[in-house]
Amino acid sequence: MFPGLWSPLAVAVALVLLMGGAVAGDTARASVDRRSVQEFLSRHWRRPIAPQGPPPAGFSPLEASLAPQSCGTCHPAQLSDWRTALHAKSMGPGLTGQMVELWRTDAESARLCLTCHAPLAEQQPENRAIFDAALQSQGIACAACHVREHQRFGPPRREEPAQAVRPTTSLPHGGVTRTPAFMASEFCSSCHQFEADGFALNGKLLENTYAEWKASPAAAGGVHCQGCHMPDRRHLWRGIHDPEMVRSGIAVDVVTERPRHQVGDEVAARITLTTTGVGHHFPTYVTPRVVVRAALVDAAGREVSASADERVIAREVSFDLSRELSDTRIPAGGRFVFDYRRRVERPGLSLRVRVTVYPDHFYTRFFESLLASGAGRGKAEIQKALDATRRSTFELYRRDVPLT
Repeated sequence: MFPGLWSPLAVAVALVLLMGGAVAGDTARASVDRRSVQEFLSRHWRRPIAPQGPPPAGFSPLEASLAPQSCGTCHPAQLSDWRTALHAKSMGPGLTGQMVELWRTDAESARLCLTCHAPLAEQQPENRAIFDAALQSQGIACAACHVREHQRFGPPRREEPAQAVRPTTSLPHGGVTRTPAFMASEFCSSCHQFEADGFALNGKLLENTYAEWKASPAAAGGVHCQGCHMPDRRHLWRGIHDPEMVRSGIAVDVVTERPRHQVGDEVAARITLTTTGVGHHFPTYVTPRVVVRAALVDAAGREVSASADERVIAREVSFDLSRELSDTRIPAGGRFVFDYRRRVERPGLSLRVRVTVYPDHFYTRFFESLLASGAGRGKAEIQKALDATRRSTFELYRRDVPLT
């Protein structure tokens, strides 16, 4: 989220998730009625989400509660997963630190940031009569997806056909209305896709994950977002911050022209990254950066001077988001090729190839700039967010290839 920028951009930047994939297990490739899905979602994601209103007569305090902890009374596994997910952290210090000043300088942008980061009416501070600060701090809570006017919504049971099922009133909170919309990628597009006339750079929407998925082999195969990001219906939403998740979708191949080299020979290596299991561009958004680095190293693992070469996989944009600097991302099902050449100047060398992921690269630079220029009353929170971005880096791949 960036002060002074119009809201759809602010909404999208703080949620950086790898999206794409399928509904897991028995519902992974379920056929659904697209029209019914769209009709449901047009109501379900009407913005702003309306207040829940008074709970139905006979609801206990637990049934009337919108707190995730209340949902966890009967759904402990889902609550446990959610607590580890970025959805639970969508109101983290990077956002709240900026919001302190933004409410004063640009309330409209602050309000629209919450459209995705804390979308319930009860999470909006301007709704003073119903505002719940604790609920707001929990970001994308269970109710954001599953509760409207105190009625619960969710996917069909595994053993049921993919069709809408009305609730049974004898169950807690009146049961649940089950709909296949929860199994469709369209469900995710509400926060992970700008409208056609939304903010764009170089002719490309800044948030375009759903459209990327629609053009992907995953979509052609009937594979939806939920299967990768909610495997076995778990509420995990793993993405670019999760090494295991990223490794599951990327294949790295290193090939040299010859198996052994003599001193004086030139090393010619081709490094290829293929998005074998990613249902959208890799990475899908402007915040991550992936660096592919090749260098010659000696027997002790020390790099030979001037032997390193790097390539970047990212969509890089200026701080003020006025222009796109470069776009080297890999489309779904595509590949990235890096040809490395250096001369072998002494025996005992190996070629080291590393792939490093910086999930919060843009944020690191942005928060550093914000703190340097003055972050106002949100300074402490911004510093905390900056520290977290610096800790998120991880090595995705490393291989040493003996040369001589």
